Amino acid sequence: MKMDYIRFIYLPVLVLFQVSIVLGQNSGFLSQQKKYPRVRTALAEKEAVIKMKLESLQIHNTNINIYIRIFKMERILQLWVKKTTVDTFALLANYDFCTSSGDLGPKRHQGDLQIPEGFYYIDRFNPGSIFYLSLGINYPNASDRIFNNANPGGDIFIHGNCVTLGCVPITDDKIKELYLYAVYAKNAGQKKIPVHIFPYRFNDQNSSRKVRQNASYSVYSEFWNNLKEGYDRFEKGHRLPKITIDKRDGKYLLSYNTNY
Repeated sequence: MKMDYIRFIYLPVLVLFQVSIVLGQNSGFLSQQKKYPRVRTALAEKEAVIKMKLESLQIHNTNINIYIRIFKMERILQLWVKKTTVDTFALLANYDFCTSSGDLGPKRHQGDLQIPEGFYYIDRFNPGSIFYLSLGINYPNASDRIFNNANPGGDIFIHGNCVTLGCVPITDDKIKELYLYAVYAKNAGQKKIPVHIFPYRFNDQNSSRKVRQNASYSVYSEFWNNLKEGYDRFEKGHRLPKITIDKRDGKYLLSYNTNY
């Protein structure tokens, strides 16, 4: 969605204010982030709340891993957490989208306004985002590029504010929390923060019925069945599968691996 934002936001503002930190070594990551005013504000407002929520699960912010799961139809972002020393995640919070764009179905083209669907991870922290704070998603991944290598778009974020052209906005207040959880996880050594984006809850009969009633969604059935494999695997024990991509057809391949 590279040009989507440029069409929507003045380019000089984007260049001046959007600070992008590409994930690298985790050493001192929290200290690096504290250099930014909005991160310091988030810490002042949310650190005590975050620590209290984590303590309810006997987790400390120095030994945390997180997993983000998103449902487009329900417009919900889930935050799952675990200790770095265990494999099983627990649900900590649900954050509502404050607005949305596009429809069910994957993002395939620049400018289509779609929120992507698939298995991704956080690849950027933006403490000076034009949408307050934001977390970049590694769209397009190898699967997306197989479906459209020419012009798939890019620049997909979870962010604050309440506007979107294919991203996931959860308001400034809620992004302060989510951003800090991600910073703590990165600082604790989590190399990749998984972000799994589904069209809807695959185990929800009402949602499934709505999809079946719309014939236009039938084109996605094979793709969604592939995503459902990952959804079902996690639902069985709240452990993340290792996900790779078949270079021939873009299909997601799953196996268990704890190296997240």
